[in-house]
Amino acid sequence: MQVKDIMSRDVVSVSPDESTAVAARMLGNHNIGSLPVCSADGTLRGVVTDRDIALRCVAAAKNPDKTPVREIMTSRVISVAPGDDADQAARLMAEEQVRRLPVAEGGHVVGMLALGDLSVRRSFQMEASECLSEISKNISHR
Repeated sequence: MQVKDIMSRDVVSVSPDESTAVAARMLGNHNIGSLPVCSADGTLRGVVTDRDIALRCVAAAKNPDKTPVREIMTSRVISVAPGDDADQAARLMAEEQVRRLPVAEGGHVVGMLALGDLSVRRSFQMEASECLSEISKNISHR
């Protein structure tokens, strides 16, 4: 099975110039944990997560209304392509200790793949479980 068969196609993204406060509201309004950060032409520039906001903005005593997303986003983006094997994507998530991956084609975001997307597919339940276990194990050792 390919990533395109299970990814979410309804992607909400944020501009690197937008404020962290706006990104936080978007995460809350859409009940999601991460946003791809895309330039005006739709090119993937990074990812901002609820954890990025908490640690790099709030805990760092920065003003979320005045701190642009580009200052707190994760710019080293791990992504997959729509035609990639979903099993390999699950292994990549475990290796990189991430729960969500942007799906990009030609540098533009076309979807998001979440650990939950993998877990609802019977054939990927074991991989998703192993992925979550690996992420949790590594987080508890930090």
